[in-house]
Amino acid sequence: MGKYKIDRLASCISCGRCAEVCPQGVHVKPGGYAFTVRPHDYQCVGPECARTDRFCVALCPQKALSLRRNPSAECMGDPRWSSDLILATWHEAATGHEPPPHLECRHGASGGGFDKLRFKFEVEDPERPAQVPAAEIDTGLDLNHRQDGRPQVHIDIPIYGGGMSFGSVSIHTILAKARAASAWNSFTCTGEGGYPDRLKPYDDHVITQVATGLFGVREETIQRVRMVEFKYAQGAKPGLGGHLLGDKNTPPVARMREAVAGNALFSPFPFHSVYSVEDHKKHLDWIKEVNPRCLVSVKVSTPTDVDMVAVGSYYAGAHIIHLDGSYGGTGAAPDIAKKNIAMPIEFAIPKVHKFLLAEGIRDAVTLICSGGIRTPHDVLKAVALGADGAVIGTAEMVALGCVRCACCESGRGCPRGIASTDPELMMQMSLEWATQRLVNLHNAWREQMVDVLSRLRMKSIRELRGRSDLLCYLSDEPDLAEEVSR
Repeated sequence: MGKYKIDRLASCISCGRCAEVCPQGVHVKPGGYAFTVRPHDYQCVGPECARTDRFCVALCPQKALSLRRNPSAECMGDPRWSSDLILATWHEAATGHEPPPHLECRHGASGGGFDKLRFKFEVEDPERPAQVPAAEIDTGLDLNHRQDGRPQVHIDIPIYGGGMSFGSVSIHTILAKARAASAWNSFTCTGEGGYPDRLKPYDDHVITQVATGLFGVREETIQRVRMVEFKYAQGAKPGLGGHLLGDKNTPPVARMREAVAGNALFSPFPFHSVYSVEDHKKHLDWIKEVNPRCLVSVKVSTPTDVDMVAVGSYYAGAHIIHLDGSYGGTGAAPDIAKKNIAMPIEFAIPKVHKFLLAEGIRDAVTLICSGGIRTPHDVLKAVALGADGAVIGTAEMVALGCVRCACCESGRGCPRGIASTDPELMMQMSLEWATQRLVNLHNAWREQMVDVLSRLRMKSIRELRGRSDLLCYLSDEPDLAEEVSR
């Protein structure tokens, strides 16, 4: 699907002139064909082409062509995930490269959050050329900074896949995420639905999640992996445990979760064994004893005292503190929770970063963020605010064809087979196709991150951490940009 549509009237004589002049391949007249085939609208760049001397509408001798916005594309999305952003993500997943200029791929249309933040050079010098060769730029991260004798874990890109449980999404989605993580030397997370056996070949790139329901958690699944994540809360629904509605709890899902098929499954909130930092430390020590080679990540939501939560997690022994902000995209969260409880991630990151600096422990812990990270530009803005890297979820689903219809949690689930355990719906998406889409997405994101770092004259993404002086906030008043305070 494209942003624009080309209409061809009956007066067309199939002269082939449009196919000759179109540089995008929208019009095609194969050799031996009497007629020009239906326009490939998804390749059309619209008015951008009208400013050139190769505009098919103007050059058609019969005036049989017309250009308009695609109404199907316009009805997709919402302010945070605009139609342009969805189409841009699809292009990245299809090609592995940055979309053409007619698709806005850097931000949405929410009027707040990351959509109001820009790097200063984007406002002051948008044509600034690259300053550092792409081959010299390092986007990798080391995840263990505690110097506690546990192995170092390195990822080649500053992002990894968020927790999506078997039951909330299809096994094809889970496997595609794992295979893409393996290809990019990164990670994906099981979510709280257990560890499917088909993930075993990718153990070194899978994070086992331990959540309050303990669904499918066993010593064997903890011992397989290089990282274990404790999920204490989600930014999209702080104060609420996870839940899987009965229609999605199919027999295979029930076996994995050791539950009864057809019953809705609810996780309690909170961990009823954790009411202090000391209790928290006992949980982390348990995991470290079961798996002496793993790192431990602690996923928390963003309450007003999130800085104190982060410091407590560090002293409990966490290697990674994962902040999950209020824009999180879980399909199972009530709107009242998603929109009104947790702190937006762009406020939580600098709050925690500065508090960890003041405590003198910032360089001893890895700070990862999630909850509304839609683009590589969002990742870089989060790093400039103080994070080390980011976790993505919804962006991966959009890359697989999600249209944001919000049917994730109900009935048979996603009509496109992404967030469904229905055998018939699952088969709409092949594993090979899904894997390649996610591999391409990561490549497109890395290319764009490298481009921005080069313009900032930086050779490593680690140089960007905490550089909020490079950001500005777009005021509601025209032509007024305010510097983001440290």
